[in-house]
Amino acid sequence: MANVSLTTPRVPARLVLLSLAALWACYFIVASLRGLVMGFDLDWSFLSRRLTICILSMLIMAAVWPLLQLLDRKSGGMRLGVVLVGALPLALLLSVINDVIFADIEMNGSYDEEQDAGALKAGNVRISHDEAGNILVDLPNAVPAPPAPPRSVDGDPAAAPSEPAPPSSSERSGITIHAGKVLDRGLQRWANVVDTAFGRYFLVLAWVALYFALAKAEEARAAERREGEYRRAAEAAELRSLRYQVNPHFLFNTLNSLSALVMTGRQDDAEEMIQTLSTFYRRTLSGDPTNDLSLVDEIELQRLYFAIEAVRFPNRLLTHIDVDDAVLDAKVPGMILQPLVENSVKYAVAATQASVTISIEARREGGQLVIAVHDDGPGMRQGEVRPKPQGIGIGLVNVRDRLKARYGDAATIAYGKQPNGGFATILRMPLDCQPTEIARNV
Repeated sequence: MANVSLTTPRVPARLVLLSLAALWACYFIVASLRGLVMGFDLDWSFLSRRLTICILSMLIMAAVWPLLQLLDRKSGGMRLGVVLVGALPLALLLSVINDVIFADIEMNGSYDEEQDAGALKAGNVRISHDEAGNILVDLPNAVPAPPAPPRSVDGDPAAAPSEPAPPSSSERSGITIHAGKVLDRGLQRWANVVDTAFGRYFLVLAWVALYFALAKAEEARAAERREGEYRRAAEAAELRSLRYQVNPHFLFNTLNSLSALVMTGRQDDAEEMIQTLSTFYRRTLSGDPTNDLSLVDEIELQRLYFAIEAVRFPNRLLTHIDVDDAVLDAKVPGMILQPLVENSVKYAVAATQASVTISIEARREGGQLVIAVHDDGPGMRQGEVRPKPQGIGIGLVNVRDRLKARYGDAATIAYGKQPNGGFATILRMPLDCQPTEIARNV
């Protein structure tokens, strides 16, 4: 039997790693471009941290791949449920990694302010949070001068209600945006982690969907390979059956001839036939019956067969072989000509007392190999049709079926009575397309 693998196909590790690398490379590029559009420079401190996050996330998701393999043979519903639930802790882990790596980074931006005098001054804007969760925006170059205190009528400073002490330099250089809802700093951090986790969750789901799509593609390719192996095994079995069909048919006729020689006292001729028959079978049975032969070897087998039959019909059987040198090495199914030559011997040579010439001709026509086997005997008797489904008509049927099994519609067989008498069979098969040895692994 053919060696057909029944194991579940797996997505190659190389393909899994490539898919992860492509996913996180896309994330890195999109996140960097988004930051650039929002006004953040492509600072290496940000890019290096983002690159580290992408590499760590890819490695963690690659570590989850063996767990996904356990779901390859599960139903679609179970896969969906396990993935939707299992992706949550994985996304949270990726979000925590993101938070840890960016923990020491304060968001920085810049602004330009055009003064009335036309002078352009630029400064850094620092955005941070205080202990109450308020957003602090520091403007270092925007410290207004304090207003002059009001004076009394006599020039002394007027008494005024007590005012709070002037703010310190750090307080004067910033704007405080009070948060609508005050959160503890730890809670605020975890809120950011959870918010980031939602984005990672959909990234994980996207990659898992891609993985299962790759797994389905591998299953489809494996199914195609199995189908091809089963088909080749079936073709090999059919070819072997058809090929073995030729041997008993040929042996039956040869033994009848041998029996006739012995009964008529032609022991020397019978011995010569036995020796030739032994050589013929040694050549035909030495290899796999479904393998191909070069045309020159196939012709040599027919020469041996002619030598066997020449013992029976020494004066009536004449042969003519004309093969173009350009097609001597062309591959043909083994013993494909045997039934045709055998039919000519039975229907032409044995059916008359006159001499009959059996011819084998081979030539190239475009991309096809054309082989003709014909004789100048009496041909078919009136009302006789070949090939018959049973009995002696099996020869042409066998050749037709073997050509179809090997070449499909690319090979044809035509036969019929010739205008000048006799019967001809013409085979056409691909010349450049070398059939493979189907049964090598069978």
